[in-house]
Amino acid sequence: MKTHFEFFEIVPRPEDKTAILYLNRPEKRNAMSWPFWRDLPATIEEINSNPDIHSFVIAARGKSFSTGLDLDSFIQQFGDVIQAPLGSDRRKFFDLILKMQKGINAVYDSPKPSIAAIQKHCIGGGLDLISACDIRYATVDASISLREAKVAIVADMGSINRLPSIIGQGHTRELALTGKDIDGPEAERIGLVTKVFSTEEEMMNAALATAKEIAENPKIVVSGIKDVMRYSEGKPLDAGLNYVALWNSSFLDSADFRGAMQSFRERKRPVYNQS
Repeated sequence: MKTHFEFFEIVPRPEDKTAILYLNRPEKRNAMSWPFWRDLPATIEEINSNPDIHSFVIAARGKSFSTGLDLDSFIQQFGDVIQAPLGSDRRKFFDLILKMQKGINAVYDSPKPSIAAIQKHCIGGGLDLISACDIRYATVDASISLREAKVAIVADMGSINRLPSIIGQGHTRELALTGKDIDGPEAERIGLVTKVFSTEEEMMNAALATAKEIAENPKIVVSGIKDVMRYSEGKPLDAGLNYVALWNSSFLDSADFRGAMQSFRERKRPVYNQS
């Protein structure tokens, strides 16, 4: 398994069947330079393809989770594409945006649950990243912002598309239209994060404990929950109910299910084979 990338580090925790995916550019407060966007899909694929990782935590080295897009490096590297006047050249910019979106989408589409652990700054692209995670924890001193409006950009990496189903249209519009910062307690109040902690250590311990708890459940069920919830977003209730009925009728006849039923009858804690 490849564990080191230019922007990322994967730390497997085989004893828990989990891993930590670190943003690893602390000297720049994890500002998202091109290596972030280039390598994120491959990094997630390393996690997806490892059968010994059932869930993972996305965290960051250094003082901040991420200050978002590294504008200076992007202008230096892609300025000719971003500022191109002709239609064919603008198409290159469009294609660049789509390529960048693939990394965030890879987190969202992973069959393995992800937990974001957010300390200090989580700005712009950082919020795009955590909005693609299944669960979000933060420190009380976190500073979270959908700041693109303040730099003349419409957020295009998924936050304004995913946040309405997490925090509702009203809160999403307020964050997107104002570009204001919110702290950890406010993020918890509006439902952006589920728990807030006094220290980064407490937050990481809690995130790892949750990842371990998830990893103890059958992989096929965990991925099924993600699949059904993802399918049901934006669809009528009947469509979602029909899909989960189809899913369960296809997969419930598993060794894990039979073992769970036997353990229930015997009043024992089930031990899954993680099929």
